[in-house]
Amino acid sequence: MKKIGILFLMLICLSGCAQKKRPVLGETEFQKELNADFKDASKSPLKDKDRKHFEGLDFFKFDSAYVVNARLERTPNSKWFSMKTTTDRVSQERIYGVLHFELNGEKYKLNAYQGKDLMKEEGYEGYLFLPFLDETNGLESYGGGRYIDARIPDGDTMVIDFNKAYNPYCAYNEKYSCPIVPRENYLKTRVEAGVKAFRKN
Repeated sequence: MKKIGILFLMLICLSGCAQKKRPVLGETEFQKELNADFKDASKSPLKDKDRKHFEGLDFFKFDSAYVVNARLERTPNSKWFSMKTTTDRVSQERIYGVLHFELNGEKYKLNAYQGKDLMKEEGYEGYLFLPFLDETNGLESYGGGRYIDARIPDGDTMVIDFNKAYNPYCAYNEKYSCPIVPRENYLKTRVEAGVKAFRKN
């Protein structure tokens, strides 16, 4: 009888533990990885009170129409400039090149930026920064625009996947210093892809 009681208690514990350990939400690998990082206290930009109730970020549904092939027009003589941030800090950046692409039948372009300090860090030598604004900002998406990470391609073409657009960390916590998206990277269209605005509980 005692053994049955212990077994019953173990089963209750196992079912309770299984319920607490929820699977990481996300439709794509990018979404799952981002949600996992946001749940992880050592990586998450969320405030403790927001992370406590965090179940997953809100994303636009994955849409292959927002995976575009772009032509990279390199700008090797571009000068370094101070990109403003949400704090007093400035980030030394230069326009590495201009990306020309079509989205929903219309032609657009985005500046791809390279950070002076970041390019000296191991693993980030070939990193490019694609901040952008679009007509979902302040509605479905974060008002300050979104970012996409990219790598310098070998040739003159590269893929831009807007489904991987994410919010700057200051969208979740004002302690972060985030580059402000330059106005020239405004896309006069709705980019219904990537991370949506963060709704606090």
